[in-house]
Amino acid sequence: MKVLTFGEMMMRLKPPAHERILQAQTFEATYGGAEANVAISLALLGNEVTYLTKLPANLLGDSALSVLRKYNVQTDHVLRGGDRLGLYFFEKGASVRSTNVVYDRKHSAFSLAKESEFNWAEIFKDVTLFYFSGVTPAVSDEMAAAILAACEYCQKQGIEVVCDLNYRGKMWAPEKAQAFMRKAMNYVTVCLAHDEDFEAALGIQAFDSNHGQALEQKKQYQNAMRMVTEQFPNCHTVASVLRNIYSVEDSEWMAMLYQNGQFYETNLYHPHVMEGVAAGDAFGAGFVHSLIHEFSPEETIQYALAASVLKLTISGDFNLVSDAEIRSIMGNSKAARLNR
Repeated sequence: MKVLTFGEMMMRLKPPAHERILQAQTFEATYGGAEANVAISLALLGNEVTYLTKLPANLLGDSALSVLRKYNVQTDHVLRGGDRLGLYFFEKGASVRSTNVVYDRKHSAFSLAKESEFNWAEIFKDVTLFYFSGVTPAVSDEMAAAILAACEYCQKQGIEVVCDLNYRGKMWAPEKAQAFMRKAMNYVTVCLAHDEDFEAALGIQAFDSNHGQALEQKKQYQNAMRMVTEQFPNCHTVASVLRNIYSVEDSEWMAMLYQNGQFYETNLYHPHVMEGVAAGDAFGAGFVHSLIHEFSPEETIQYALAASVLKLTISGDFNLVSDAEIRSIMGNSKAARLNR
């Protein structure tokens, strides 16, 4: 089974340790981006995966491309052109001070790309599953059109479409997100939605005003998951992570899956968070890996959450873990031990 993910790859600039951007004299430079993160995770788990993006034809684009290839992600369809690579600045929070992200992605090669540049028949040759997130259509109207064109092609060809709603309030308003996502969801077969995604992206309420205390609101989340499949009959599966967040480092995590009228739940994890970024992408990759290998619903949701929780222990955007490491903590949040 071959997977295609589609989105923008950016350079990530992070101040040392817990310094604020205002303090920083140096920045650690790495790479990331939602769909690139998913592609790399899937490749590390042994899956055949292609990543689609547009990178500038300069040394920064070359460097980003080499990172993808390093992790065995196929890059045959990556477009080159434009003047700049998108950036994002990552300010790691601590205790009651939230982690913060500043985007610098206007006029990037990807944001200026046109839908007409993508030859979908060639790109989707031999692809069996397409993955995108709500970040990509938020980049530009052209990329929103590209997502719809890709989804339409997938539906005609019987290609499974997995969407992580992945709402980003710094990129678009709920009204614009809903106007687009409610169109795109007519093509989606598997939907991943967390926290404010339900309401911001689809207008479906899943919790009260405090979504940082989601574990007490499981019934509301279940109602929201059921409503997704009712409003969008093409979508047969919905999965969601629920969290109680006490501080940047301290939180409780569980996940739920709704499929064929049945709910499945994971056990509860209480991780110490090293870096709270890209855990949703790790969840998405774990979920897609489970779909590819036809795991049972119970194993699917446990595997996806275990992958997500492991990402909280790793710096950078990429979930650099193996299948064995994910399985070692499935159903056991206290599995850490010396491995020798």
